[in-house]
Amino acid sequence: MDVQENWPEIEKAAKEKRRELVLQGAVIDEKISSNGGLCSTIYSLKLLNYLEIIQCPSLTEIHGDIKNLTTLTSLIVCRNKLSSIPKTIGNLKSLKVLDISVNNLKALPDEITQLSELNTLNVSCNNIESLPDGLCHCTKLSIINISKNGITRFPDDFYRLDLLSTVIASENDIVDLSGNVHMLSALKVLDLSNNKLSDIPYELSDCSKLKEINFKGNKLKDKRLEKMVNGCQTKSILDYLRAGGRGKGKGSKQADGDKAEGGRNTEKTQTKKQRKQKKKNEEDEDEDEVDKLNRLVVKVLHISDNPGAFTVKVANELKDVRPYLVCCVVRGMNFRSGNALKRFLAAQTKLHDDLCGKRTTATIATHDMQLLKGPLMYDARLPPILKIVPLGRKEMTAVELMRQLQLEAEDQRKQRKRQNVSGLHKYLQLLDGKELYPCLVDAEDHVISFPPITNSEKTKIRKTTKELFLEVTSSTSLQICKDVMDALIVKMAELNKFTLEHREEAGSEGESDVPPDPASDGTTSGELIIQQVRTVDPDGNLKVVYPSKTDLSTDVGNLNVIW
Repeated sequence: MDVQENWPEIEKAAKEKRRELVLQGAVIDEKISSNGGLCSTIYSLKLLNYLEIIQCPSLTEIHGDIKNLTTLTSLIVCRNKLSSIPKTIGNLKSLKVLDISVNNLKALPDEITQLSELNTLNVSCNNIESLPDGLCHCTKLSIINISKNGITRFPDDFYRLDLLSTVIASENDIVDLSGNVHMLSALKVLDLSNNKLSDIPYELSDCSKLKEINFKGNKLKDKRLEKMVNGCQTKSILDYLRAGGRGKGKGSKQADGDKAEGGRNTEKTQTKKQRKQKKKNEEDEDEDEVDKLNRLVVKVLHISDNPGAFTVKVANELKDVRPYLVCCVVRGMNFRSGNALKRFLAAQTKLHDDLCGKRTTATIATHDMQLLKGPLMYDARLPPILKIVPLGRKEMTAVELMRQLQLEAEDQRKQRKRQNVSGLHKYLQLLDGKELYPCLVDAEDHVISFPPITNSEKTKIRKTTKELFLEVTSSTSLQICKDVMDALIVKMAELNKFTLEHREEAGSEGESDVPPDPASDGTTSGELIIQQVRTVDPDGNLKVVYPSKTDLSTDVGNLNVIW
């Protein structure tokens, strides 16, 4: 039902003629629940360019009056319980970004295809079974995320989106990728992992700008190609498709013609059984070769093999604050070469945004192991007592840091005339209402981590870092901590392999400032060594050890864990 009672947030936006409005979290959700929906006056804010309504499970629908917000360029209504999108959304002719991810949508209105200015569309994590025909009318569409739905195919006109650069379509039921994919001339990123594909068209190799592809988790007919997509870099896969592989590619067509005459004579002298055995031997050799090239090797050192292994004690007071923690030590990462460190930090940020739900479910922290002094204590402290040297700042209490971040957030809003903020300022609300703040403390009582806000400058990783201490904390569950740590280690193994294979990048990004490492003489295998770390209660009783035998059992087929 429509509710006429004004909300202070909306009244303030109207009074100040704001162009941006963000509504999120438990307080807004309670208002939506008690009022039976959004306050109807929100649809009268005709100056709005940016509207964000997130994390409100009571929000099940958006009224058709949203058509009045004709100046909207960004509409973010994710992590709610929307069951439908009104057809009047087609009236938002200025809309460039539409994010309706993590809802209960079963279908998209055809009117979405009328959004001619749309640049980014995110409908991931819903129950959608098909995309509307006519998407080609969204001529400026550049990024589309349809992952984690039940979509079975791309519409025929999908391949006519000339500016489409990123397609994230993982975890669907897609059975076919058309050879028309070559028409996507701007395509740079294509993720079709965990679908139901049996073939990859060789025409994909004609996408000249393609830099990143993911077909993991598909049961391909070409078993060598299946091995390659589980481990090879994009260039190797595209080269294989371009050469024809074992399918009907361009390379194989020409080869078939060249070998036709000689092949007939040879086949006469071979029995069917001999030909079959020869083919099997060739396939086995190819697959063994691919296995060796693509294997990601992670070796786990048991805590009993290292008497000096780190132990982290967990305070009882964390039970109602942020109780879950897993840690480990990683050796073998190469940050010296080129942009290796930048790639790692970017991967960590992506995990924070995706798997960690923008730090709402879990937070990752990384430290230079050589700068740590154990044993460590995972503690809960009063904000005025908790002191830390935040990344890029001087030492201050948690109260001072939070106050400073809030002031900076207000300055950002005023300067940009927008309500949302960037950087650490995005996470301030995650500690709302907490009397105690979580922190990781070293043997000298220095706070090295203040989750989910920041790490300490004292243990910051650099290009010279050889050994890392990793921590993942959560207020939700221990399993989430383990899942995030698993994903982080797999990503680190992939990045290390990439760095090893792309030695030509060495020397970029100020590499001359880093002294050469005698150990990095080209003999490294890219193998990561993971040292187990125990967490215990104040009495020394074991809470968890990571990794255990049940961890790192990912779906990555080329991950080889040595215990």
